[in-house]
Amino acid sequence: MNITDPLSFFMPGTNGQAILLVHGLTGAPAEMRLVARQLNRRGYTIYAPLLAGHGKDVAALRTTSWRHWLESVDRAASDLASHASVVFAAGICVGGALGLLSAHQNPGTIKAAALYSPCFQYDGWNVPFYYPLLSRQIGWLSRVPFLDRLSFAETSTMGIKDERMRRMMAAMSSEGVLERFPGKGLVEMYRLGIALKKRLPEISTPTLILHSREDDLSDPRHAEYIRSHIGGRRQLHWIDDSYHMIHVDRQRLQVADITADFFEEAHAREPS
Repeated sequence: MNITDPLSFFMPGTNGQAILLVHGLTGAPAEMRLVARQLNRRGYTIYAPLLAGHGKDVAALRTTSWRHWLESVDRAASDLASHASVVFAAGICVGGALGLLSAHQNPGTIKAAALYSPCFQYDGWNVPFYYPLLSRQIGWLSRVPFLDRLSFAETSTMGIKDERMRRMMAAMSSEGVLERFPGKGLVEMYRLGIALKKRLPEISTPTLILHSREDDLSDPRHAEYIRSHIGGRRQLHWIDDSYHMIHVDRQRLQVADITADFFEEAHAREPS
C-alpha cells in the first residue's frame, strides 16, 4: 500500500479480505487503531485513511466539504481493492455514512458496510443545548458566513464512558485528532445527512448498524431511522455500556467481533 501521509495506516491480514476503517469528523486514523487490531486478529487486512482536510487544524478542515471526504474514501477503497479479494467498509459517525455512500456508489469494490453510532445531527443527552438548536436551523444558517468562522469544543466526556480511554483520546492531538471543530463541520455533516437520507431507499449494500443506548452525542433514533429506511439487508445491534465512541470505549472488542461476524456472513460477499 502506497500511503502518502504520516497519519494513515495499513495492516496486512491473512484471510484475503480487507476492511476500510473511516474515522469521524475532526478525528484521525489513530482513533481506529484499537478496533483495527481486533479485526486484524480475525484475519482482515486493514486500511485506515486520512480524510481530506483532517489531521492538521480547524482552518484546513474548513476548506473541505463532505464531497471531498467522500472522494477520500472512494480513492482509499480503490487502492485497498488491489490488496484483497473482498473489501468492506466500517466507520464511526460521519465516517460510517461516508463508507456506506461509497459502497453504494462502488458496489463492485465495497461489498458491505458497518455504521458505528450513525448521526445526522448532534442531539445526544450530553451535548450543549444550542447544538440541537443549531442543527434544527442549519439549513438556513448554512448560508450565513459567520457560522463558518465559529468553532466548538468537544464535550467533557469526548463521547467516551471509560475514563482511561478518554485520557488516551485526549492525548491524540499529536496524531491528528482535533480538539475543536468548525461551524462548517456542522453544515457539511447536515449536507451529508441529507444526501444519505435521499439515497437510503435505493441502497442495497448489506449494512450493519451499531449504536449505544447511552450515546451522549447521537440519539439512538438515528440508528432506527437508517434501519427503517435503507433498502438492503440490514442488522441493528445495540451497545449497552459505552457512549458515542463505541470503537474505543468499553465494548470496543465486542464492536470489532460483531463487525467481523457480519462481514463473514455469506450475504455480505454476494454481488450487489
